[in-house]
Amino acid sequence: MKLTDIVRRGAVVAPLKGRERDQVVGELVDALASQGGLEAGTRDQVLLRVIERELKSTTGFGKGVAVPHAKDSRVTRVEAALGISPQGVEFNSLDRQPVYIVMLLISPEDQPNEHLRAMEAIFKHVDSDVFRRLLRQCQTPEEAWALLEETDARKYAG
Repeated sequence: MKLTDIVRRGAVVAPLKGRERDQVVGELVDALASQGGLEAGTRDQVLLRVIERELKSTTGFGKGVAVPHAKDSRVTRVEAALGISPQGVEFNSLDRQPVYIVMLLISPEDQPNEHLRAMEAIFKHVDSDVFRRLLRQCQTPEEAWALLEETDARKYAG
């Protein structure tokens, strides 16, 4: 699964404005909603679901990356938004370091396999030191999207 298959092109936020976890998650939920990734009127419920999931255990996995995620019946396909924070955000990460790359993932409740495939695709990308470094250097949504396309093309060529 390619990142460009799950990240909505217009749901890339660079730079993120928020300085706190919940603000950043809200920015990404708003970006996803504005691009048609969420049904109209479901923004608050989806945001609450993501925050509730975050309170159970952190999705700040270390290396400057967080992948807040939730399953929700109000989405019909796996949806993702990407945010880049130049200043870093406290996410209660496992390595206790700030988060600079935030990938929000919302999946249908009835598609657990697609959720796992999307998580696997995300982690395949963000596990690369080079990818993380290049993504953190992106200053605009267009730069970040171009990097996603280029990385997907290399990973899935041939």
